[in-house]
Amino acid sequence: MLAKLKAMFLYFNDAVPFRLVPALITTAVLLLLLASPTPSGLQPHAWSLVAIFLTTIVAIILKVMPIGVMAMMAIVIVSLSQVTSDSSKGAITDALSSFSNPLIWLIVVAILISRGLKKTGLGQRVGLMFIALLGRRTIGIGYGLTICELVLAPFTPSNTARGGGIVHPIMKSIANAFESDPAKGTQGRVGTYLALVNYHANPITSAMFLTATAPNPLVVNYVAKATGHALQLSWTTWALCMLLPGLVCLALMPLAIYLLAPPELKTTPNAIDFARGELARMGPLGSSEKVMLGTFALLLLLWANVPAMLLGPAFTLDPTVVAFVGLFVLIITGTIDWDDVLSEKSAWDTLVWFGALVMLAEQLNKTGVIAWFSGGMKAAIVASGMDWMAAGTVLLLVFVLSHYFFASTTAHVSAMLLAFLTVGAQLIPGAYLMPFMLMMTAGSAIMMTLTHYATGTSPIIFGSGYVSMGQWWRVGFIMCVAELLVFVVIGGAWWKLLGYW
Repeated sequence: MLAKLKAMFLYFNDAVPFRLVPALITTAVLLLLLASPTPSGLQPHAWSLVAIFLTTIVAIILKVMPIGVMAMMAIVIVSLSQVTSDSSKGAITDALSSFSNPLIWLIVVAILISRGLKKTGLGQRVGLMFIALLGRRTIGIGYGLTICELVLAPFTPSNTARGGGIVHPIMKSIANAFESDPAKGTQGRVGTYLALVNYHANPITSAMFLTATAPNPLVVNYVAKATGHALQLSWTTWALCMLLPGLVCLALMPLAIYLLAPPELKTTPNAIDFARGELARMGPLGSSEKVMLGTFALLLLLWANVPAMLLGPAFTLDPTVVAFVGLFVLIITGTIDWDDVLSEKSAWDTLVWFGALVMLAEQLNKTGVIAWFSGGMKAAIVASGMDWMAAGTVLLLVFVLSHYFFASTTAHVSAMLLAFLTVGAQLIPGAYLMPFMLMMTAGSAIMMTLTHYATGTSPIIFGSGYVSMGQWWRVGFIMCVAELLVFVVIGGAWWKLLGYW
C-alpha cells in the first residue's frame, strides 16, 4: 500500500507543473485559515482576505510556482470569492485596481530602460573602467565593484539585474583571471572576497535610491499612509536622506569584508591589465552607449526636479512620466527596439506580481486589517511598559530580522511594513517620528544582507560557489547590524541637519 502511494505521489509530482509538496502545504494553510474562527475586531470577509494574503505569501516563500503565477492566483481568488465587494464586477475591479498605480509602472519602465545597459555594453564598460582605475590591490577591485553598483543603482530598479546580471559577470571574470575558481578549490584567492563585496554593495545601493529596487515605491506608499502624508518621499528626498549614511556604508563595507573574509591574494596588478584589455577589445564609446549616457543624464536631471527648481513648480514632472520619457528616447533613437521591450520578461513579470501584492496590501488596509493588527501590536508593546525608544528599536529589529523567513523582499514589505509603520506612528512622539520612518525605509533594503535567499541577487552570487553558506550567514548578520548602526548614528545626525527631527 505504501509503495502504491509513493508511486502515485511520484507520478503526480512529475506530471503537475508545480511543486506538489509545497502546493499541498499552501492549500492546507488556506483551508486552516478559512476554517479558523474570525478574530475579534475583524469582519468575516476581512479574515478571508487575510487568509488569501497569507496563503499567497506562503506560496511565494515555498516557491510553489513562479511568483507571477502565485500573484495571478491571488487575483483569481479575490475575484471569485468577492471578499472585497458584493458583486463579481466590483471584485474584479478591486483585484485589478493596482495596475493603474503609477509607482508600479515606474518600476516596469525603469526595468525596460535598464535593458539598454546590457544591450549597449555600457554597464560592463563602467565596471571595467573602475577596475582599471582601482584594481592594483584586491581591496581596490572591491571598491571598483562597489562604485560600479553605486553608479548603476539609480537606473536599475531590478537589484537582481544590477548585482547579478551586470556586476557579477565582471566579478567572475576578474576572479577567473587570477585562477580563483570554486571548481578548483581556489575560491579563497580573491573570489570569496569579491563575491561578498559584489553582493553586499547591492542592499546598500538599494537603500539609497527610490529606483534602485522594486519594493521601494511600495515603501514610499506605506510611509505616506502611516504618517498621514506628512512624509512623502520623492526621488530627490529619498536620495538626499540616504546619501550620507549610504556613502559611509559603501566606504566601510569593502574594508569590513576584507577583515571578515580576507583574500589570500592581496595585490592584483594584473587586474588593471585585464580591465584595460577588455576595454580595448570593446573599442571607443559607441553611439548607442552615448545615447544611454545622455538618457541617464536626462533622467537624473528630471528625477532630481531640476527644471522645477530653475523654472518654477509648473515644470514638476511625476517620476513615472520621466521614466516613460526616457524609455521613449531609447526607442526612437534605436538604442533599444520594440522587440527588446516585448522580450523583457522580468518587467512584465514584475507588473503582474508586484501589482497583485500591492492590491492585496491596499485591500487589507481598506478592510481594516492593518488597523486591527497595528492595534494589537501597539497594545502588546504598551502592556510591556517599554518606552518609545525601545519600542522603535523592537519594531525595527523584528521587521529586519524576520527577513530570515522570506525569500522575497517585496513579499516581506507587502506582508509587514505598513503594520509596523502604523504602530510606530502611534507610539513614537511626533518630533522623532520621521527618523523612525527613515530607519524603517533603510531597513527594508538592508535586511537583504542576511541570507543566501534574501532577494533575487543572492542565489545568483551564492550559486556561483565562491562563498559557503555558513560564511554567507555570518558575514550577512554582522554587516546587517553594522549598517543599521551606521544609519542610526550617521543617518540620525544627517537627518537632524536636514531638519527631519
